[in-house]
Amino acid sequence: MKRILFFLLLSFFFSCETKESKTLPNIIIIYADDLGYGDVSSYGVGKLQTPNIDKIANKGTRFTNGYSSSATCSPSRYALMTGTYPWRNKRAKILTGANLIIDTLEMTLPKMLKGKGYQTGIVGKWHLGLGDSKIDYNQRISPGPNEVGFDFSFIMPDTQDRVPTVYLENGSVLNLDLNDPIDVSFEKNFEGEPTGKDNPELLSMMWHHGHNGSIVNGVPRIGFMKGGEQAKWSDIDMADEFLNQAKKYVDTVKENPFFLFYTLQQPHVPRTPHPRFEGTSGMGPRGDAIVEADWCIGELYKHLKKSNLLENTILILSSDNGPVLNDGYYDDAVEKLGNHTPSGILRGGKYSLFEAGTRVPFITYWKGNIKPQVSDQMVSQIDFLNSIASLVGSEIRSNDGVDLADVLFENKGKGRSELVLEAQTKTAFRKDNWVLIPPYPGPSKSINVNIELGNAAAYQLFNLENDLSQQNNLAESESEKLNEMISRYQSILGVK
Repeated sequence: MKRILFFLLLSFFFSCETKESKTLPNIIIIYADDLGYGDVSSYGVGKLQTPNIDKIANKGTRFTNGYSSSATCSPSRYALMTGTYPWRNKRAKILTGANLIIDTLEMTLPKMLKGKGYQTGIVGKWHLGLGDSKIDYNQRISPGPNEVGFDFSFIMPDTQDRVPTVYLENGSVLNLDLNDPIDVSFEKNFEGEPTGKDNPELLSMMWHHGHNGSIVNGVPRIGFMKGGEQAKWSDIDMADEFLNQAKKYVDTVKENPFFLFYTLQQPHVPRTPHPRFEGTSGMGPRGDAIVEADWCIGELYKHLKKSNLLENTILILSSDNGPVLNDGYYDDAVEKLGNHTPSGILRGGKYSLFEAGTRVPFITYWKGNIKPQVSDQMVSQIDFLNSIASLVGSEIRSNDGVDLADVLFENKGKGRSELVLEAQTKTAFRKDNWVLIPPYPGPSKSINVNIELGNAAAYQLFNLENDLSQQNNLAESESEKLNEMISRYQSILGVK
């Protein structure tokens, strides 16, 4: 009798555990690449139409003060994953063929969720480095996404404009023929291999700056690659590939709580929308790539709805940094822009310490839980780890993150009061409505991409409440506020 009672109690315990685990919400972060504050039509400041993103935004919370941590890609991804300011990690810079910049002992968002019983997957762009020594693409590469918390990974190693132009599935190159091994170099070309610099007649897309290495699918890349012909991706099919992998992953794990980091490649260069999207925006390949990305997001939304997953799935949509037009290729991004404003009225863009570098589209959606609203609370991707941990009942917290679960998912509470922003290892500071940009050497504007960087010989101080475009430097007239901002900023950075 005692044995029967024991097994009955054990059965009840496990049934309760299973019931509790199924009430945990699925979490999908949709992460665009170089999508600007003005590139999403629900923000009401640009001309491009994004109806599928708008559907999510209009049914959830659209944040007007949402920030990535950095004005460039790798640092922002590092911060999102770890809840740590990227400027604390000297290796958290724009990566090219680099080793993994997340320590395998470091806490990450997927690790935390695995600890709560989640299945975890990443599909899309990675750009956080691979391996811990010279990378050999002809064998399984470790450490990588699977060693920092992801059960499943289907990624491009860096970005679409860099070699190697292959997909990795759980650390191994997809469709690799070992009789045609891959060689990669970022120093010199391999003998006899054509390049964008020396063989312009082979190009379908002309390079503007930097992107004049190996040619794949008519597109010149950063770096040099030899071999791996069967493994090379098709650029125009990349969005479809990532979408299908994302849907496949959802179907595989949907019986359990799951986390999916769906990291789009659009609208980063090279912009190669599928032919069915060509000309749909009227703004050239950049606009078409955003239309394609919007469609992908809509298709994933439909798939979740068809699978009866929407009610228990949180969608978070944002971008790794602000927008850029000419970022290495001649693709009519400038010439066909028309009246569209990718940054809205914000100053700067990608690479910049001004607002458009890090203030990005930022949307949370949870059917039946998040009520539709527009919020001006300050939120950051650095806060995802702490906020989601709080939501799922984990005690794990990062030092730099803030628990904003109530703001992000419950339509209540207060956002951040201060935030350190980063661009190419330089930092700025926002506190309440004030922004401080310290003096930095260097050009005020990048000639290649035509974006104001924020460099100046003296401190810059702006009040965003009445100067969102950051046109009026108040450093001289508001000396008391300037000194207050400098003091707090330096204390966060640990400057004595």
